[in-house]
Amino acid sequence: MYPPRGLEPANVLVTESTYGNRVHPAGNPEAELGEIITRVAKRQGVIMIAAFAVGRAETVLLHLSRLLAKGAIPSIPVYLNSPMAIDASDMYQRHREEHRLKQHEFEAMYKVAKPVRSPDDSKLLNLRGGPMIIISASGMLTGGRILHHLAAYGPDRRNAIILSGYQAGGTRGASLAAGERHVRVYGQEVRIEAEVIQMEGLSAHADSNELVQWMKSAPEAPAMTYVTHGEPDASDALRLRLKHELGWRARVPEHQETISLDNPR
Repeated sequence: MYPPRGLEPANVLVTESTYGNRVHPAGNPEAELGEIITRVAKRQGVIMIAAFAVGRAETVLLHLSRLLAKGAIPSIPVYLNSPMAIDASDMYQRHREEHRLKQHEFEAMYKVAKPVRSPDDSKLLNLRGGPMIIISASGMLTGGRILHHLAAYGPDRRNAIILSGYQAGGTRGASLAAGERHVRVYGQEVRIEAEVIQMEGLSAHADSNELVQWMKSAPEAPAMTYVTHGEPDASDALRLRLKHELGWRARVPEHQETISLDNPR
């Protein structure tokens, strides 16, 4: 992150607050991912990684390639089953100059998984069984190909579902993360016996401490800070931190409220 700059002419700041009321867990997400994969592979299970198609899927591929290079996980089949993620990966590979990875890591991460494009090949994965890893979207289980894998492999306790980041309220991912073990998929009730792990350490969002630390580097306090993009409790928690710790004026806009940046209030 870069130090925030004053916004002309109103000098206001608009910040997200996805993790406004919490901090990311300590620890190494790559090591955690390796432990999960090793554990599930030993019981011949399927590891379903629900990943956002653009960006998060690449992060998972990078971690997998590093783990394989270190011999930290067993060499089992890996499938990237998301047309959008495959297209995004193709685009990333066409723009090598935009990456900060070393050449060997850049090349290795895109050799880890077999891309699955056709719907028929996607469905065939449900007949394969474990051990294997399926990276698929959507990241919050709101749609996409991950759902038919969830229906096929979710009822088996040998398998695992990894939620690779934040889960918005009201989504299947949030329900599973909260301990719910029944989800509705394609109009049918599915009992989830598979292990469910939410890896918040893979999230791309800054946590509460990181947001506040970033704002402390501002050369001056903005006239107003608008706290957006978060659940109500998370947004309000961050607003209070800005008020009490930084002495800043901050507020959470109401839904559909219109604000003039020339006259922050």
